[in-house]
Amino acid sequence: GNFVSVGYHHMIARTVSRLLQAANPVAARAALSVDERIAQREAKLKARREEQLRKATEQLPTFGQKITEAGTFPLRRTSLTTLQVNVGLKCNQTCEHCHVEAGPTRLTENMDKPTFDRLLYLLKGSTIETVDVTGGAPELNPHFRWFVEEVRGMGMKIIDRCNLTVLYEPNMDGLAEFLAKHQVEVVASLPCYSAENVDTQRGDGVFEKSIRALQEFNSLGYGKPGTDLPLHLVYNPIGPSLPPPQANLQAQYKVELEKAFGIHFNSLFTITNMPIKRFADFLFQQGKYTEYLQLLIDNFNASTLADVMCTNLVSVGWQGNLFDCDFNQQLDMPLDLPSGKKQPTVWDIEKLSDLQGLGIAIDDHCFGCTAGSGSSCGGSLEDSL
Repeated sequence: GNFVSVGYHHMIARTVSRLLQAANPVAARAALSVDERIAQREAKLKARREEQLRKATEQLPTFGQKITEAGTFPLRRTSLTTLQVNVGLKCNQTCEHCHVEAGPTRLTENMDKPTFDRLLYLLKGSTIETVDVTGGAPELNPHFRWFVEEVRGMGMKIIDRCNLTVLYEPNMDGLAEFLAKHQVEVVASLPCYSAENVDTQRGDGVFEKSIRALQEFNSLGYGKPGTDLPLHLVYNPIGPSLPPPQANLQAQYKVELEKAFGIHFNSLFTITNMPIKRFADFLFQQGKYTEYLQLLIDNFNASTLADVMCTNLVSVGWQGNLFDCDFNQQLDMPLDLPSGKKQPTVWDIEKLSDLQGLGIAIDDHCFGCTAGSGSSCGGSLEDSL
């Protein structure tokens, strides 16, 4: 199983560290263990964030209180039609708003073959209609293409959450053609139709590569009427604000991208930035965390609760851990199994249907999914109803 292999690799790493220390104590301390240094840094960062959150939210109503007032506590998974799979944290970009804190240095945090095999076992005979593959840049996982072929062979829809620039990374030749061949739905990140705004959020040169990638997808039939190759774009606000109305912004994107670059796409998904991880750090640095959370609370919309994505989705982390959604995954808030296991994994269940009807773990970041028109990985909830 995955945990056996992870434990084995940690044992090897510790053995190598001890051998290095015996041969050269000074060098060993420097190289001692990248894993330990990362763990210490992340523990300090988590403790700092928790203290900041406690101080920032102690006077504010909780999400649990708001949904109790709305008569919808506890939230439950009423169906299970989407399996969202985070296949790793390696990415060729480092974006300010990234709630998974992906980047080029996250080299080892990739889903392994046994975990993929277990997912395929669970998918067989399940009620899953859509497998939503995310990361990082999911295409950088060495098993990505094989997994796509296997899922499509089962007749399920598969979504690739693509940052576009990954098409031009080493060893990614033919990626767009591969996705088209297997009729993979592409959901692509493009936070604006202007170079300045995109490069501010995602890095210098990202806009130019993104436009080139969209044109390449269009040349293969993506985003064109009469093809079975959907191409959707994703918009995140650059700062601490709610997204504008999705339908209006979509119309604006379509006009601007066609006029300037001849680009066509199907839909635009507006997604609210979650006040977690990098975006939370940004808010605290700007002194705007409490203000942003208050904005989400003030715009709480109880009518979105029936359609929040956790009511029909389960999220799987790169190690095979189970969560109610991708945001809970990044906060390490595990799905609650009846067995009471603290960190359930794909090896702790025999059927995905075992996860239907369970209560959903919540916290105040959930206000991000219920503010205004609502937000999900498929965009605005009210515009998608």
